Amino acid sequence: MSTPAKVLKLVRDRKIEFVDFRFTDTIGKFHHITVPAGQVDAEFLSEGKNFDGSSISGWRDINDSDMILRPDLSTAVTDPFMDDPTLALICTAEIPNVGPYNRCPRSIAAKASAYLRKTGVGDSAMFGPEPEFFIFDSVLSQTDAHRMMFEIHCEEGQWASSDPMRESASGMPTNLGHRPVVKGGYFPLPPVDSLHDIRGEICKKLSAMGAAGEVHHHEVGGAGQCEVGARGGPPVQCGDSTQILKYVVRQTAHEFGKTATFMPKPLFNDNGNGMHVHQSISRGGRSVFAGKLYAGLSQEALWYIGGIIRHARALNAITNPATNSYKRLLPGFEAPVKLAYAARNRSASIRIPHSGAKSRRVETRFPDPMANPYLCFSALLLAGLDGIKSKIDPGKPSDFNLYHIRRASGRQDARHKAGEVCGTLKEALEELSRDRKFLTASGVFDDDVLDAYIELKQQEVDAFRTAPHPVEFQMYYSN
Repeated sequence: MSTPAKVLKLVRDRKIEFVDFRFTDTIGKFHHITVPAGQVDAEFLSEGKNFDGSSISGWRDINDSDMILRPDLSTAVTDPFMDDPTLALICTAEIPNVGPYNRCPRSIAAKASAYLRKTGVGDSAMFGPEPEFFIFDSVLSQTDAHRMMFEIHCEEGQWASSDPMRESASGMPTNLGHRPVVKGGYFPLPPVDSLHDIRGEICKKLSAMGAAGEVHHHEVGGAGQCEVGARGGPPVQCGDSTQILKYVVRQTAHEFGKTATFMPKPLFNDNGNGMHVHQSISRGGRSVFAGKLYAGLSQEALWYIGGIIRHARALNAITNPATNSYKRLLPGFEAPVKLAYAARNRSASIRIPHSGAKSRRVETRFPDPMANPYLCFSALLLAGLDGIKSKIDPGKPSDFNLYHIRRASGRQDARHKAGEVCGTLKEALEELSRDRKFLTASGVFDDDVLDAYIELKQQEVDAFRTAPHPVEFQMYYSN
């Protein structure tokens, strides 16, 4: 843990001009308040920065809005994107004279780690997310009473193949023709992979901000889909790293004159953005998940899987929190919908990757990067711990291609009797409202947090449900 003296020395040594206090709201947006460095002393760093909590959606009422941002001094890092030297600090939101705010996602993640230790199952949980994203050249959108549209421009898109008016660096119209096909973007070399250098710069900026990426590559989605592996860690630290990664991706794309999005399904009929989450628990430096059962797992690991499967539909409200999330969760787009587990099977909702005993882990594949990372990792951990506590049997593994499962005459294929993830955000919110005890029994989440979250997300559901869609005009206009 750093100290105010060490942070102030960093300010002096790097000639910092501004200090940025950053925090995450309920739905996962990163916010900041900037203070001239000359106003920041040891007392300021210890007492935190006051702010108006009523201006953050789903937080405080205006008649009780005073809040404090308490900086975690160990997160101090120079922001490589700001023109003026700026030191960034990630903060936890608190209520004056009370303490950590119960709706602050970072506080919830800290309580999840504390609860794990209290159970005795383990002393540390590690999460490793894989957020996918698209990089486009430009995006147009409009939502008015008389006109609703979006239009994506992307040099890698197959639709660009017939556009002769592409301008080269010399200003001459050109179309060089090298681009991935739909669902054909996995691992091509440049020039087909035109985003290699941008991802390399993303990794360098991540390293500069203390969240070094582990790997980067083009993803399956043909038009600009990429992945940069975020640094793993316990729920709080991994949440910090994921928020930094999303910030760096967007900012780096912006510097290259492009735009990046973590939207789960921005393109029709191509793969969407997932965020596969690797999870493990250790005790005394040894993996709790390593054993001699299926795929080298322990009984605790199988029960952990059972907990995620049992609570998956409630988890969807947190792990897949956008109306757009459910346009990704469709068979055939590398988005698993069957609540099953298997080793090395990417069509299952839970995969057991090949690994050594020390790094034995499970991978939950249905989440997407719209999720608030602090809430996502905390909820997955609590579902798994409930599985261990209740000894929930996950059933037999599904070592076959689950995408081939089809319903016939209204009956489900006998090979797979487990359920599916939710089909809409509305459905997921209803499941969370019904199945919430696994989150609240521990005291990590409470009803106030969940009710506020559901209310916020229901507003998104209502906005989506009330808007006409272009496809509806094609289907119904002349009927």
